[in-house]
Amino acid sequence: MSPRTASTNEALAPVASAQRVFHWHDHASLWFSLGVGLLVMQVGAYLVPALGTQEALIAIVAGSLVGAGLLGWVAQLGCDSGLASAGLMHAVYGRAFARLPIVLNTVQLIGWGTFELVVMRDATVAIGRQTGAFGGGMVGVHWPVLATLLWGGMVILLISGSMVQLVRKVIARVALPLVVLSLLWLSWQFLSLAQAQGFDPLWSRKGEGGMGVLPALDLVIAMPISWLPLVADYARHGRHGGAALRGTWAGYALANMWCYALGVLVALTLPSQDLVTALLLAQGGLIALSLILIDEVDNAYGDAYSGAISAHSLLPRWSVRQWGVVVAAACTLLALVLPMHSLEPFLLLLSSVFVPLFGVILGRLAWGADAGALLAAARPVNAVPVVLWLLGVAVYHLAPKVLPGLGAALPALVFSLLLAWVTRPRRA
Repeated sequence: MSPRTASTNEALAPVASAQRVFHWHDHASLWFSLGVGLLVMQVGAYLVPALGTQEALIAIVAGSLVGAGLLGWVAQLGCDSGLASAGLMHAVYGRAFARLPIVLNTVQLIGWGTFELVVMRDATVAIGRQTGAFGGGMVGVHWPVLATLLWGGMVILLISGSMVQLVRKVIARVALPLVVLSLLWLSWQFLSLAQAQGFDPLWSRKGEGGMGVLPALDLVIAMPISWLPLVADYARHGRHGGAALRGTWAGYALANMWCYALGVLVALTLPSQDLVTALLLAQGGLIALSLILIDEVDNAYGDAYSGAISAHSLLPRWSVRQWGVVVAAACTLLALVLPMHSLEPFLLLLSSVFVPLFGVILGRLAWGADAGALLAAARPVNAVPVVLWLLGVAVYHLAPKVLPGLGAALPALVFSLLLAWVTRPRRA
């Protein structure tokens, strides 16, 4: 085999066996770390007071298991085939048509990477103001800009190195233990506060209405599903598909349940419109929040790295590392100028296309199909999967209007997955 050149399309070629080094615990460490985030806690806090405490926890546990299970399923596909998400899209939708979802995915990842930097910036500014570290005057005015450049520069620095080494040496050995200790400390503090306020009334508290359990389930599932376009980019470096499935599922499900539940606990015991401020009010909250904030860097890194993989699949002349620096720099610049609150609906709209997109991929590939062989024999356009995807997008947007109690993600996913499985080509 000839050595790779700068123009080799790494996104559309299976990872070599020598580069498949991730074990079960590597997948679990990575996806636990990626599952922890301030944004997840904020969404968890949103579940109450609309839902009662017990209803919210049922939605959190069930939604996390289902959503992380789907994430693990795609991880297994990526690991077994050695293909990145872009390669899976080429195999199912065709070489020419796959460019459309890949472009949408790149735009989405730049948007979410920008959003992560804004979340980190705002949390940094809140910490600085709470501690009095940020002075007034012109320097104080420019702290948001400086914080954005700081975190953006850190992502650029990390993406200039090896993703595999980052996961195995930094995340698994350093970041993960620190963030687990932070979550344990915050959980202890807010459980103690709940006990002081009366645990039984909080546990039996009824919801005020406005959201049912199924729409809440949909909201919880939305967080792991948002990672579907990224998971194969990492899982392809795994040694065994079963280990990739179990590690990804266990790691992300635990993190998702923990952070959603902590968000609910904070909202019940210390109601505040600003979750970061509420966390800072806890004893030792400054240190715990700071460690979680540092761990948030890997979320922005994940968006930038997968954005680079997608961009590289379209223009392989630039390496994944070069594209990574470009994507991270773009996220940093956009975080400085874009009004993120107006951008969020656009990002959620883009995310809606990836639920049925991966429903079709799972329906076509998850029952023994050879993704590598399908990629090698792919036509420019595979019409049936394309039509099923578009129908799935329509279901995603129509389901809440026709059956408002079911949400959007689950109906679209089930619809696209089942139809893709029924219409899959039969092997001779």
